Amino acid sequence: MATVLYKLGRFAFRRRGLMALLWVLIFGGVGYAASSAPTPPVDTFSMPGTESQKAYDLLEDKFPDASADGATARVVLRVPGGGDITAAGPKAKVGEVVAELRKAPQVATVGDPYAGGAAVSKDKSTVYVSATYKVVQTKVNDKAHDALDKVLENARKSGLKAEAGGDAVKIEQTMGGSSEAIGIAVSAVVLVLTFGSMMAAGMSLLTALVGVGVGISGITALGSTVGLSSTTTTLAMMIGLAVGIDYALFIVSRYRSEIAEGRERQDAAGRAVGTAGTAVVFAGLTVIIALVGLVVVNIPMLTKMGMAAAGTVAIAVFVAVTLVPALLGFAPVKVLARKDRALHQGKPLSEKKQRKAEERARKQQQPNLGARWARFILRNPVAVLLLAVVGLGAVAVPAASMKLGLPSEGTMAPDTTQRKAYDMMSDSFGKGFNGPLMVTIEAQNVKAEAESVRKRMEKQPGVESVGPVSPNKANDTAIVNVVPKTGPAEDETKDLVKSLRGVAKDIEADKGPEILLTGQTAMFIDFSKTLDDALLPYLGTVVGLAFLLLMLVFRSILVPLKAALGFLLSVAAALGAVVAVFQWGWLADVFGVDQPSPIMSTMPVFMIGVVFGLAMDYEVFLVTRMREAYVHGIEPRESVVTGFRYGGRVVTAAAVIMISVFSGFIMEENDLIKMIGFGLAVAILFDAFVVRMTIVPALFALLGKSAWWLPKWLDWLLPNMDVEGEKLSRHLAAQQQVPPRQREPEPEPQYRG
Repeated sequence: MATVLYKLGRFAFRRRGLMALLWVLIFGGVGYAASSAPTPPVDTFSMPGTESQKAYDLLEDKFPDASADGATARVVLRVPGGGDITAAGPKAKVGEVVAELRKAPQVATVGDPYAGGAAVSKDKSTVYVSATYKVVQTKVNDKAHDALDKVLENARKSGLKAEAGGDAVKIEQTMGGSSEAIGIAVSAVVLVLTFGSMMAAGMSLLTALVGVGVGISGITALGSTVGLSSTTTTLAMMIGLAVGIDYALFIVSRYRSEIAEGRERQDAAGRAVGTAGTAVVFAGLTVIIALVGLVVVNIPMLTKMGMAAAGTVAIAVFVAVTLVPALLGFAPVKVLARKDRALHQGKPLSEKKQRKAEERARKQQQPNLGARWARFILRNPVAVLLLAVVGLGAVAVPAASMKLGLPSEGTMAPDTTQRKAYDMMSDSFGKGFNGPLMVTIEAQNVKAEAESVRKRMEKQPGVESVGPVSPNKANDTAIVNVVPKTGPAEDETKDLVKSLRGVAKDIEADKGPEILLTGQTAMFIDFSKTLDDALLPYLGTVVGLAFLLLMLVFRSILVPLKAALGFLLSVAAALGAVVAVFQWGWLADVFGVDQPSPIMSTMPVFMIGVVFGLAMDYEVFLVTRMREAYVHGIEPRESVVTGFRYGGRVVTAAAVIMISVFSGFIMEENDLIKMIGFGLAVAILFDAFVVRMTIVPALFALLGKSAWWLPKWLDWLLPNMDVEGEKLSRHLAAQQQVPPRQREPEPEPQYRG
């Protein structure tokens, strides 16, 4: 592979104008397709094969009017001081709220809170008004939001306490939109400090932005076709931007190293793509495997996120091995540090400048910080290994108490109107009122059968109340609402769901009707079970495929094994940090966590997939340099020093860049994005600096030559991907021995310096 990529790098460098034009056309074409594409769909949540999903599908089929997908708002009204909301004065004020809501833009229907009495609390202190909109949540416009705010304001002026919940209520966005800018700004600073060249820093940022731009535009263009939402775009941008900068960073750094060793510019570009580019390809493949592997979980939302992000990573790889060498062709000298440019301008140097150049060359031969760090670890491998493992283990401790949950208005910040409405409903109608269970009964004579089911469920411990039977027009399906005594996230409510499902199975066993249970709590139970059932197959699939890939890269069994074990340490520590901040509330103010709450159910499995892919990035980048040194005859321990000498600084810069990109997303209002941004940032921090740059060299020191052991039969079976460039070196050496007339001449490029 190194030879193929070497030729690709030389071609892109030589035909830089053509390659740049090609990417401009791709960028423009995909951008045009995105601009003319329909609006992306609303985020939808489904769990194929679960009882909750079957119940929702049944409701959509049997109750088409009731299953309309218009946005809803629930205005909760109370008389301050415990007054009677049904008295003439307050009742008239509530009537004004209802009348005002009915006139509001985009509102379809508004219920009468006093009809039937179900919307009035038992103590008569609180009432709620339900409004259904003509449009879905994402299409509720500013006029409709302002009208609802005005309704609440007028109700408060009249003397009522008024709050509102539901997806039609506007969610305040305070810091959205700045996350990408923060990540890019920090990345630019790190790149300038690393390269000492504005051109090199700008080149890495430009190529990363091109890759992300093509990826995001592609997602937008295909959004309405394959159901990719705006959240999918954000996550793809987060990951694509981070890896795009890193991949360009590695190839540009290798080009500079090749130039420093005296290579001709075009050859240096080819070697950079052939060596560092091969590492980029395999690193990208590990990330893609981890993201595409989310399909095993069988949750469409996660599958779409993973596939979209994987596509963006694939584009970042293509950009790195084609556009980066092309841009190097436009500025082959300006990407070097300013102090090194004079040596490579092709002009004679003065005696003074020659002495300075020789002095810099001598300093470059001395051990740098990376080499000194590696030698320190090689001298103290056991102590360093124990300290690092114990430290990560301590950070991982909070993960043992992790509680999973789905976001709801009960987990929003206490000062939001949604949270206030949620608390008012809990106080006046009971904790379970915010998370009612819905029972669907399907039978021929459904009304009589459903009434029997209703009476059975009413007697179950933990049930606060059971609503009346509501049959459909065809009289073959009915709904019964069950209100638990406890809140949606409490363990007692989960036990009640299991109990009611047990009752349903007993009734069905007696040749009764088909009964399905759904609702917020039932959905969470089904969701947790889906994730639990899929976790081991997912890990097995992703780790297994990545293990095989890393065996191809490193031609070793122990190197991929320790890479996987190191990943487990870093992801456990990252989950522990997430629990400490988002569930326990430690440093909540620092990270903008308004309300400590359970960790989102999608977080662990998504984080496992993404962190595994990104962790393997640094494993490939760092250990490939060690493998390259070892294959070219350097002793195992010294090859570790060589790997850190040439790769330590670059890996450090890449990790800092990735951490800064992910940290920027902590400022997002979307709780899932905020949590994932924080989790990925700390995971990269632990994995890059503790696992890859501390534990890995310590293990190499202890394993010695056996780290590269591979059974002879397996060595014979595995194809040699030549990641370390050994075949490439032989190929280039053979080319140099061929007489000039027998070699195909190549045009000498004109440089502008």
